[in-house]
Amino acid sequence: MTAARSPLSPTDGPRLGLRERKKIKTREAIRTATYELIREQGYDATTIEQIAERAEVSPSTVFRYFPTKEDIVLTDEYDPLMLEELRTRPADEPWMDSLRHIMRRALAASQEEDPEVLRLRTHLGVQVPAVRSRMFESMSETGRLLRGAIAERTGLDPDGLEVRVYAMSLIGGLMEVSLYWAENDFQGELSDLVDRALDVLGQGLPTENP
Repeated sequence: MTAARSPLSPTDGPRLGLRERKKIKTREAIRTATYELIREQGYDATTIEQIAERAEVSPSTVFRYFPTKEDIVLTDEYDPLMLEELRTRPADEPWMDSLRHIMRRALAASQEEDPEVLRLRTHLGVQVPAVRSRMFESMSETGRLLRGAIAERTGLDPDGLEVRVYAMSLIGGLMEVSLYWAENDFQGELSDLVDRALDVLGQGLPTENP
């Protein structure tokens, strides 16, 4: 049994209009400028005005796309795409198999674009309190989206306690994977760490250290 084509693939779906392509180009220019400046001078020294100048846009344009500097670092296009792909998986596929498939696709896509950016973002989540705080805040929105996908698959109430606990356990677990990876100098494959986290969610704690 095969699933529909993945929205994580840039060649899938209808061609975007000029307006949407310009928006994506602007978002990417802002992100690229931010990462360059952070590498050059550090997170705290990087200002919105500097980002705007490097990206060749106005500060108000930066704020229109990203409410805070932390959002520039943390926001990507993968959450909605991952959830859309989750909806394309076969209805009879075990839930954990679906999650593993989606996470592998998302990780592969992010590392193909720029693995160093992935490491930088994860490192900032560990080292910069404001970034980590925003990570926790954004978890609730991601969890809400995931609850909807879980409800569609299972028929359970998306606002029910069990679904809420499960969704936030998954989101929190994946965030801890990122922090663990950065705290341990990015040793090992991130995909392997994600698999270990999903094993815990699916099977419970191991009886001995991995």
